[in-house]
Amino acid sequence: MVKLHVPRWAWVLTGSGHFFTESFALVRQLEHCDVFVSKAANEVLRMYKLKLDFPETTRVLHDKTASAIPVGEFYHGVYHTVVVAPATSNTVAKCVHGISDTLATNVFAQAGKCRVPAIVFACDTAPELETQAPHGLVKVYPRRIDLENTKQLKSFERTLVVESLADLEASLTRRQAELASDG
Repeated sequence: MVKLHVPRWAWVLTGSGHFFTESFALVRQLEHCDVFVSKAANEVLRMYKLKLDFPETTRVLHDKTASAIPVGEFYHGVYHTVVVAPATSNTVAKCVHGISDTLATNVFAQAGKCRVPAIVFACDTAPELETQAPHGLVKVYPRRIDLENTKQLKSFERTLVVESLADLEASLTRRQAELASDG
């Protein structure tokens, strides 16, 4: 991989359709961002007919290796922030229980091991939700275990779990301000 001199955002797309297009649009607003596209996210991209057309400072990394080779860059200080948005209940559950067998969960695990702050936009945050599916709004009723996993993830160090698109946007703005004041 090319040696990078500017610390970057690491944005993980999972297989959730919950605010997927809105999260996808937020990626386009960031400079120096690596987008980690899980296998399930590739399917969602096709469902929503989205193209991976990002600013030229963006790199796209696909889930193509068993050991998630791109996560090695966390050990070289390449990333200042990880964003997992949107995060499926499957991704949240695996993160909570320390399972890192996908690109998404591996990125989260390596961020934690390297003390890189994470922002996670969890999909399952309330007993009843409305979400935009490819063919319109649908009602979703997260299970108790999904809600418990989201709650548990909130207790992780250097991990901010956000519950709405507005919270995600505000968290990104705050993080950008922190980074600007540090640099």
